[in-house]
Amino acid sequence: MPLHLRIQNDVERSILSGEWPPGHRIPFEHELTVQYGCSRMTVNKALTDLVKRGLIERRRKAGTYVRFPHAQSAVMEIHDLRREVQALGLPYRYTIASLKVRRVKREDSTRLDLEAGTSVLDIVCDHFAGDRPFCHEQRLINLSAVPEAAEEPFKDSPPGTWLLGKVPWSSAEHRIRAEPAKADIAAALAIPTGSACLVIERKTQSGDVHVTHVKLTYPGDSHELVAQFAHGG
Repeated sequence: MPLHLRIQNDVERSILSGEWPPGHRIPFEHELTVQYGCSRMTVNKALTDLVKRGLIERRRKAGTYVRFPHAQSAVMEIHDLRREVQALGLPYRYTIASLKVRRVKREDSTRLDLEAGTSVLDIVCDHFAGDRPFCHEQRLINLSAVPEAAEEPFKDSPPGTWLLGKVPWSSAEHRIRAEPAKADIAAALAIPTGSACLVIERKTQSGDVHVTHVKLTYPGDSHELVAQFAHGG
């Protein structure tokens, strides 16, 4: 077996066995050249093939790391971020960045169709897969529809999961787009400013009442949307 394939197989085995979990830094190239008694070109060839296959990723000035699994979401479903992360086999956690009750502003009119002066709960939180930022969430909850949300600290469940358990939704509208990360989003997701992000905005109603609007921002290189169709004929 050519030496670069042997290196490749050894690295792949360590990843697939779980010995090297997502986010683990693999040995530097110069360390592998010593370990295998070969040239740096041979090591580079082995690692380049693994990068192309999506098993590892190179981070400038930081080294080479085991890549986190690629996440998928169904286009027509209400997203439960806890389940999305757990489906990757990674530990889930979230943090609340801000939580406040305020009045509807003029700029909120495109997010929730509410009369001026209506009280909303404005929430910003961050979701993690392991130690890595997974999604940045910005949410408004109509307190006329869900008054108990005003007193909820969201310590046990993230806002989306909590709402799914509290309010039966009847209709939803998804808007999906790509946009570059602004400085605050980039900081929350630990990515460079201007990086491509996948953005999902959703309005949810219960009957004729608008319940919530949420904007979910994912790093564009680690998330994709999936839609399944069946022919009606």
